[in-house]
Amino acid sequence: MSNVFKDYEDKFPKNIMEGLKAYIPKDTSETKTRKILEEAWKEYQEACVEAGECVGLVAAESIGEPGTQMTLNTFHFSGVAEMNVTMGLPRIIEILDGRKKASTPMMEIYLKKPYSAGKDIRKVALSIKETLFSEVATGFSINIAEGVIEAQLDREKMKDIGITDAILGKQVGNHLKKGYTLRISGDSMILKCRSKEEALNELYKAKEKIKTIHLKGVKDISQVLPVRRGEEYIIITAGSNLRDMLQLEEVDSSRTTTNNIFEIAEVLGIEAARQAIINEVFKVIESQGLNVDVRHIMLVADTMCTSGMVKGITRYGVVSEKSSVLARASFETPIRHLINASLVGETDNLNSVVENVMLNQPIPVGTGLPGLVTTLKSEKKKDAKESN
Repeated sequence: MSNVFKDYEDKFPKNIMEGLKAYIPKDTSETKTRKILEEAWKEYQEACVEAGECVGLVAAESIGEPGTQMTLNTFHFSGVAEMNVTMGLPRIIEILDGRKKASTPMMEIYLKKPYSAGKDIRKVALSIKETLFSEVATGFSINIAEGVIEAQLDREKMKDIGITDAILGKQVGNHLKKGYTLRISGDSMILKCRSKEEALNELYKAKEKIKTIHLKGVKDISQVLPVRRGEEYIIITAGSNLRDMLQLEEVDSSRTTTNNIFEIAEVLGIEAARQAIINEVFKVIESQGLNVDVRHIMLVADTMCTSGMVKGITRYGVVSEKSSVLARASFETPIRHLINASLVGETDNLNSVVENVMLNQPIPVGTGLPGLVTTLKSEKKKDAKESN
């Protein structure tokens, strides 16, 4: 069988060849293997792009045309009021514009065994969810005369989440100024200002600050929802914090992901961000029942990530990096680009498509790509006569 593969090694790219070797069973006969490789070779040739093909234009049309049929909808998780996920055209725009903050950040957290089978799934979910002080307090009161802030505690909720008086005291103490003393008595937490001259607005600010103190869980994870997917349980979250999530022992770090592209780029690198762009765009298109070849999406993702950073398809992103002045001017704010180029004496070599279209010249794609590099016979004869 090794001889059969050798015959095709020069035809296929290395990664495709390795994939074929991995997927074709070792006990397959030489005749069958050759037939499989021949069919794969035919399919590979059909998938190849012709020299001079304007792939960017084809990709733009292939994504843009189905994009007009997309709905402007938001997917809502039933049973959890705060959990919405932006889908459809708004999500596509959000990704391709390269917006650093997702409108509805969320994570899909895969768990290790036995948690993935459902063991203590509620406990794990609650341990992940961020708990603020306001969630374990039933009410607040301020005594202006004594300079005291009193918070009523929900003991049952504290027990469910696993927050003790020691954890509460430590977290609140770390975030308060030195001018306060803290005491927990029964179902109350009392904060007393050492200086009786503390103004009312300062007491009010301290009360509001206490409400937002992080007590337990992963920061920025506001909601959690355990769901069954196939044979295992996963946790879907509202909010995203990939770096801290990957450090938890229960979490399967190889599969856990977020819909925040920039967070993926920061934690896992640009290659992971590129794949995330492809996955996210493809997921939205597929959920709408539309059909776009993944290679068009891959081209867009490559364009966004080619500089080593995620850049949106805007005048501040990939368009700003174009070497052609006319190509930059054709997108947005043309006067500004033309004036800036004039001030520095910038030259446009007219190497790309857009600028040649603007000047009514043949574009360097398709039949316009090759140039004739030879001297015609009639010109040779003419030159010979002139030299004589």
